[in-house]
Amino acid sequence: MNRTLEEKFPLKIISSRQEGNQLYFICENEVELRVTVLTDRMIRLRYATDGVFENDFSYAIDTRFKPKTPSVEFKEKEDHYQIITQQLTCRINKSDLRVIMMDKLGTVICEDEKGFHWEDDNTNGGAIVQMSKKLQSQENFYGLGDKTGKANMRKSRYSIWGTDSYGYGVDTDPLYKNIPFYYGIHNDTSYGIFFDNSFRSFFDFGHERANVTSFWASGGEMNYYFFYGPELMDVAEQFVDLTGKPELPPMWALGYHQCKWSYYPESQIKEITSEFRKRKIPCDAIYLDIDYMDGFRCFTWDKEKFPEPKRMIKELEKDGFKTVVMIDPGIKVDKDYWVCKEGLEKDMFCKRADGPLLVAPVWPGDCYFPDFTRPDVRDWWAGLYKEMIAELGVHGVWNDMNEPAIFLADNFTQSDKTFYPDVRHDYDGNPCSHRKAHNVYGMQMSRGTFHGLKQNAPDKRPFVITRSTYAGGQRYSSGWTGDNLATWEHLKIANKQCQRVAISGMSFIGSDIGGFIDQPDGELYLRWLQMAVFHPFFRTHSSGDHGEQEPWAFGEEIAELSRRAIEFRYRLLPYIYTTFWQHVSKGTPMIRPLAFLEQQEKDTLHRMEEFALGDHILVCPISQPKVDGRWMFLPKGDWFNFWTDEQTPSNLEFWASTELDEIPVFVRAGAVIPSFESMQYVGEKKRPQIYLHLYYIKGENNSQFYLDEGEGYGYENGEFTLRNYLVVGDKNKLTISQQREGDFENLCQDFKIIIHALPEDLKNVKVGEETIKFSKGKDRKKEVFEIKVNRDFEEIVLDW
Repeated sequence: MNRTLEEKFPLKIISSRQEGNQLYFICENEVELRVTVLTDRMIRLRYATDGVFENDFSYAIDTRFKPKTPSVEFKEKEDHYQIITQQLTCRINKSDLRVIMMDKLGTVICEDEKGFHWEDDNTNGGAIVQMSKKLQSQENFYGLGDKTGKANMRKSRYSIWGTDSYGYGVDTDPLYKNIPFYYGIHNDTSYGIFFDNSFRSFFDFGHERANVTSFWASGGEMNYYFFYGPELMDVAEQFVDLTGKPELPPMWALGYHQCKWSYYPESQIKEITSEFRKRKIPCDAIYLDIDYMDGFRCFTWDKEKFPEPKRMIKELEKDGFKTVVMIDPGIKVDKDYWVCKEGLEKDMFCKRADGPLLVAPVWPGDCYFPDFTRPDVRDWWAGLYKEMIAELGVHGVWNDMNEPAIFLADNFTQSDKTFYPDVRHDYDGNPCSHRKAHNVYGMQMSRGTFHGLKQNAPDKRPFVITRSTYAGGQRYSSGWTGDNLATWEHLKIANKQCQRVAISGMSFIGSDIGGFIDQPDGELYLRWLQMAVFHPFFRTHSSGDHGEQEPWAFGEEIAELSRRAIEFRYRLLPYIYTTFWQHVSKGTPMIRPLAFLEQQEKDTLHRMEEFALGDHILVCPISQPKVDGRWMFLPKGDWFNFWTDEQTPSNLEFWASTELDEIPVFVRAGAVIPSFESMQYVGEKKRPQIYLHLYYIKGENNSQFYLDEGEGYGYENGEFTLRNYLVVGDKNKLTISQQREGDFENLCQDFKIIIHALPEDLKNVKVGEETIKFSKGKDRKKEVFEIKVNRDFEEIVLDW
């Protein structure tokens, strides 16, 4: 930090009191600390420099969050106070208000260094609020969402300020999304800190001072939440519980999406979609970028390029394609344009400090910008989607340029290419400048869009994608990682970014496959596609001025291998959908770095390329050209090579051989992986065949399989099936038992169970008391056994 201003600190505590789960500490110089114990593991700390707190409002905190108020013991000692739950002790020093978090054994988890301090901001008013903590021995850090650097953030510094970072690189910071939440881990114990302050903020993990981690903001309150694990996954679940779980998406949104800037006119759209079906390459969504609009005016159509959008969308839907369109925040200054006219009449647009409307150039030229931090503006914005969604039948909306980004002169820095600092915002009844509202602008835009889809297609699940958001934005939208490049380095960056965003609360994330800027060669495109099969959001997007980027654009060999990769994604949809349901139910991230699988193993804390999708599948992308394998690491446990069923060494680095048509994929022993038969789009087959891939284990493992209609809200009324599997094996037999919940009946009557990696040839299969037949066959490079059973079986015993 630049020390140009005087640092100020709390003085000694002169009074304290407890009111239920809230505790208050007042210092000699009127500094006040309010501590709220939300659960046994979650504590909020809020500081005021003069004893006056702002209105307690946050866009990040889910209104559905219900604190599990624990019993709280409050003790006064000679030199400190203690706040004690069943899991934590929060110690507060009387002399200087510094805080130490300890587990129930008294082990230090997190400890203030200088603790809370501030500098008066004589230019803008208020204060620059700061927190510094001791960096523990062997401590490592993860999170902060949309960042490109090392997955382990120790020795790094980052800022949080949504920025249109076209063509960003490995050292570019900040980027598009704003998630001021991080994990710390040392001595096999994890914690998390969420700094809920929407001003521009900064995080330093031993970069400036090697023994200190710190975070600070250019205004607002020092207001943070502390989460105790002790496992990283425990912290992840608590953060999502606090900031909100998304709805289940429509299943088609987990299929493959094709996008370009831009596909037009209608004839080109039809040519692209017909080619997918002709080549039998599965695809569920086609995107329209800004060129579908009339002069880039949002909520309009260029009638020459798309003369009958309703007919086109209906025809595409009949062929299995959902139409997703882009909507930006900038509304063209044009008094004859209905959205502009209505926005002016209803006073919906942002204004400068002295009253004039904010006017700034984006794609249409000069634009006005809605103040999405006003509830009535969000309602108005939601209503604008009526024609597009309810009448024309558009299926999804893509919000771009909502950092917010504007076009300014070349002498402005990239981070300056946004609204002027004096622009005023309502902030839901808490008026402020753009300094405070900037980081939530994109989130509140996607919120309005989300509700626009819900109210105009109430029987459908909304699908929204956003470039910018704030913590908690997962409640409204999916996301992608922005304007990347067609390079091998960016394949690696995309891998790390998606892991980081997922563990920061927003699991529905993906990258522009192949790179948005420039054109990849066939090998790079294929390797990227193979990685993205395991990312929740699965879309190719490119800038059309750099060439074509459809799966067949790189020759017939790559087209065929791309078809196989995308087809594989569709077979995995039941597993991916189940993983999404787990995220919605418990807050578990869908994609997980190795440290989240085995945090006690020190090697996992520094691995950046391997990741898990859900509970049982682990992937390591190929991130270099012209190689026949790569070095990688599997965490402790028994794992099988997905392609060969060979048992693979774990808890050590090894060479994973591979070919052009595959990347290293491994399955945990004892897993049950649900899958579909091949399909060209979600819904093509009303009751697709369901396969359960069962893997041998010497021991036991649990798996889940969740399925519903994939659309609509019947699941809220019990129209779902949840199947819990317990697999138990020894050297002579393997048993799988099934327990069922839910009333969903729209699935195939019989399941096919594919049995993998048995130590010897199968001899006998019993379902309950009945002995049934089995068959032996080949699945790619491996021998497997197959049985067909009623979907409602209770127990199957295999022996050899």
